[in-house]
Amino acid sequence: MDGRSILSTTDTAAELDGSGFRHTQEHLVGAFTTTDFRSAVRVLDAVAVVADELNHHPDVRLGWGRVEFAVTSHDVGGVTRRDVELALRIRAIADELGAVPEQPRAPRGGDGQSSP
Repeated sequence: MDGRSILSTTDTAAELDGSGFRHTQEHLVGAFTTTDFRSAVRVLDAVAVVADELNHHPDVRLGWGRVEFAVTSHDVGGVTRRDVELALRIRAIADELGAVPEQPRAPRGGDGQSSP
């Protein structure tokens, strides 16, 4: 499978298990808690460096003590290997900086979709 093939939730389940990310229909979504706003920004700053290196950038929601990432391959309209790689790199950065993954929430509406 090449880096542009769309992956199903079945394709990503084993690799994402315990990562803090969940696979919705079109995104990998993960949120991490930190001790304060500044530490959440540090996580985001470190992810920005990796995202630039990979030329693959997540959508981000930042708040006090929390940062949430939604990763997708907009060019193909779904989740690809690039997204899984970035999600796992984000998790490694979060671990290194002491951010704690939130438990993935059940998708809203039972349709497998949620917004980041």
